[in-house]
Amino acid sequence: MQTQTVALVAVEGVAYHFDKLFSYAVPDGLRAAALPGARVVVPFGRGNRRRRGVIVSLAQQDGGRLKALFAVPDPAPLLDTQNLELAAFIKAQTFCTLYEALRLMLPVGAEVQMTRTYRAAALPPETLAMLLPEEQRVFTLLAGGPMEQARLLEKAGLPNAALPEELVQRGLLLAEDGTAQSAGAGEQMARLAVSPDEAKALLDGKMLTAKRRAVLRALLDAGEMPVHALCYQAGVTRAVVRALEKQGVAAVYERRVFRSPLRQTAPHAARPVLSEAQQRAYEGLLARYRQGASAALLYGVTGSGKTQVFLRLIEDVRADGRDVIVLVPEIALTPQAVARFYARFGGDIAVLHSGLSAGERMDEWQRVKDGKAHVVVGTRSAVFAPVAHLGAVIMDEEQEHTYKSESSPRYHARDVARFRCAKSGALLLLASATPSCESFYAARTGRYALFELPGRYGGGQMPPVLVVDMKTELQEGNDGPLSRTLVQELRRNLENGEQSILLLNRRGFNTFVSCPSCGHVFTCPHCSIALTYHSANGRMMCHYCGYSAPRPTSCPSCGASTVRFAGAGTQKAEHLLEEVFPQARILRMDMDTTAGRFAHERLFDAFGRGEYDMLVGTQMVAKGLDFPNVTLVGVLSADQSLYSGDYRAAERTFSLLTQVVGRAGRGRLSGRAVIQTQTPENETIRLAAAQDYGAFYLHEMALRQSLLYPPFCDICEIGFSGGDESAVQVLARAFLERLHRALPASGMPVRVLGPSPAAVVKVKNRYRYKIIIKCKNDRRLRALVSGLLIEFGKQKPAQGMAVFADINPLGGA
Repeated sequence: MQTQTVALVAVEGVAYHFDKLFSYAVPDGLRAAALPGARVVVPFGRGNRRRRGVIVSLAQQDGGRLKALFAVPDPAPLLDTQNLELAAFIKAQTFCTLYEALRLMLPVGAEVQMTRTYRAAALPPETLAMLLPEEQRVFTLLAGGPMEQARLLEKAGLPNAALPEELVQRGLLLAEDGTAQSAGAGEQMARLAVSPDEAKALLDGKMLTAKRRAVLRALLDAGEMPVHALCYQAGVTRAVVRALEKQGVAAVYERRVFRSPLRQTAPHAARPVLSEAQQRAYEGLLARYRQGASAALLYGVTGSGKTQVFLRLIEDVRADGRDVIVLVPEIALTPQAVARFYARFGGDIAVLHSGLSAGERMDEWQRVKDGKAHVVVGTRSAVFAPVAHLGAVIMDEEQEHTYKSESSPRYHARDVARFRCAKSGALLLLASATPSCESFYAARTGRYALFELPGRYGGGQMPPVLVVDMKTELQEGNDGPLSRTLVQELRRNLENGEQSILLLNRRGFNTFVSCPSCGHVFTCPHCSIALTYHSANGRMMCHYCGYSAPRPTSCPSCGASTVRFAGAGTQKAEHLLEEVFPQARILRMDMDTTAGRFAHERLFDAFGRGEYDMLVGTQMVAKGLDFPNVTLVGVLSADQSLYSGDYRAAERTFSLLTQVVGRAGRGRLSGRAVIQTQTPENETIRLAAAQDYGAFYLHEMALRQSLLYPPFCDICEIGFSGGDESAVQVLARAFLERLHRALPASGMPVRVLGPSPAAVVKVKNRYRYKIIIKCKNDRRLRALVSGLLIEFGKQKPAQGMAVFADINPLGGA
């Protein structure tokens, strides 16, 4: 029998319990491009619907009845051997499918889109006459020629493809599947389609509804806006904007966005002279880099100049012709990081993060792939940048939970970086003023080399911290969120022309809305969480699923006409500051004000130029920022993150407080900080105020060892979710029983807790429960968990519910 070339393909959309490599024949016309690492489109399942996939390997097999590859979209493979090895590693570590792991390494913005086109079959008039009205409408639309599925559904007013697919099954329509690639580098914008005078006349008249007037008023103020931002500000849906477009009052159009994320070109900065401590750290790290495949931790207090050590080290790595990936934990930190690296390396840097348009991300990915950029700066996903000669991966603020993905694949960027560095003989450098307990433990026990920067660059002093007891404030008649001490210090800064940063890690105006008569709390109908009131659009919003409702005027439970708005978010803090300091220029930064493109850069630039006196915001203002004129930091509620029920709560609180305090006094002027708290006696708050990481580390490690938490064990969380809470509970208990039966044979020492509800038990109409396994993350554990996931995935009772595993989860929800 004649042999044939067969492609072994990882296919998208396959359940974990069914995941394997699928064999496809390679047609002669695709043989040149069908190589390992190539993206493909394949027929899949009984209906042979087109699905995306990636070739993992090729084989020669005896001729048989195999389906053939449908298409190979790229002239050359996008992934190499190391990518395929990394995907196998991620699949084994995170319990995802192989395609899910491979997709992490593919460029966003160049996805292969599946298309389905319909055309009418040749039918006699008597058959057409017997069709139902909606069926005849479909044929009328197709009389002019073939039409893609999305366009046909829109024109015919159909909610889904059920009707045309039924006509295909009856032989009345013909369907053809194809592929298309889209860069998606556009943004929907809205602007006035009438003159400003005409718009004002419409606002004064009675032709428009209240919602349409709100949209018109926003456009009159802004000129043009992204449609999503316009809807948020006006508190409306896109349908209202479309209605104004039909009236000829507004125009909606697609704007081609600039595909380079480097908006400004910074001058090449002079190399600063390193301090003695920086020089020692640099020389030690360079030696570790020269050794190859090593890991190090750079622990330096806030303002110690860790970035300058990075820059000097990168110069040496680049001089060797090797590439560097620099990771920051969130988009808010990217603008200043990019500015610093661009000043030193110019066009040799590339930027990768989710805040860029799809086209920009694709273009930057391609620049790196083509060897036109060698220093990659970005957030978590940038760890997959396609550099050819990796020399170092630098993770700044390495302790941040944002480096861990909370959706499948549930990888940690540190683990991916360690794997890539080991394969490439590269240096993994973790850096922070407040390292995670796990990383500092690894450094203290010799797994990482430890380098320290114990003082601020230039001999600057750490800001003194004043802790204010808010219970005392309340007892003395101050029931507001601003203590008298903080108000006094803010006034002093205003008089001196100095800037202040205020942290409140909670967005919105009021954190919950309730009825004072019966106690009813307005909650999200889809999630078990209270709605947050946003004054900017006058609506209550859910920060988990996006549900919103208008500001209530009465209680739906008892009918009382009075509702109470309680708690303070960043919007309310901004409002109160405006009342206390009417002359102050106040800037607010949270998820609401930074939703637009380049919003972080624009707001930070304005604050850095001195256009604002105070910056109030969530955790995005707490770390990595360097403004020389900031001499005061205020923390409005230090207790917020301390009592979350997560064993990392103390570590996160200490880190957040230490980091934000470190924003003060980074220039020639000395700084100071005020921390407001209900529990000034709490050890975490006391040590954060003292800026004593060493004492905090010893205190926290003693607790973790006694309670058996990382780094003294690993945590494996088994999660369950579904629309029926009782069914989810039954499934979780069944899994627990099966786990207990399997454990004795495994010989592993473990502790099992649960099942118990998640901190927020219902999200998006799905109930969530979990089992916690305290264990060692080794092959035996992963084999056991993987086997149970596959076993339960095949069971009918589990259909419609999700079961997943997460090693060392960092999310607290």
